[in-house]
Amino acid sequence: GSFVAAAVRAVGPAVVRIDTERTVTRRAAPDPVFEDPFFRQFFGDDAFLPREERLRGQGSGFLIDATGVILTNSHVVNGADRVTVTLKDGRIFQGKVQGADEVTDLAVVKIEGKELPIVALGDSDQVQVGDWAIAVGNPLGLDNTVTLGIVSTLKRSSAQVGIPDKRLDFIQTDAAINPGNSGGPLVNDRGEVIGINTAVIMSAQGIC
Repeated sequence: GSFVAAAVRAVGPAVVRIDTERTVTRRAAPDPVFEDPFFRQFFGDDAFLPREERLRGQGSGFLIDATGVILTNSHVVNGADRVTVTLKDGRIFQGKVQGADEVTDLAVVKIEGKELPIVALGDSDQVQVGDWAIAVGNPLGLDNTVTLGIVSTLKRSSAQVGIPDKRLDFIQTDAAINPGNSGGPLVNDRGEVIGINTAVIMSAQGIC
């Protein structure tokens, strides 16, 4: 019966897991010395051909429109060849990245489905230091995980958290954030989304 449970009931069904796959090409022999014909006669040319490798990643996102529009971080889907979206109710969809902005670290993914749950969007301009903050997502592959904290400070610059290539002012919270939380919602005590879980300072404890 807590306000946290009520907030999670409101937003949880619309929080999704995003699994990605992308192909990268790696040189088999990065050292120029192996370009020497002397080495090639022992190992053969095939051993030095570029090789393709499939890399997998995982993050979170949330549905903001019943037509299947999902908001997440750009770095969650950056370079992905395949995007798979899993809802809390177990439904699985193939997602298509509609657009991404690396500077603000936002991306839009679209799925096709019916009776899709959506979150309620709050007003981040109304957030105050000391307000409750609830992080929902899929950290470390553990689906539908919830952590609770408060808003520690506002307008924390991206340079201060170690990502100067972004142009963002962050909400800092002491709610626990882990890899895989990226792209998931930060929610207020009324179950409204007030931010997106984006970054974590690994050397700190509970600072993101």
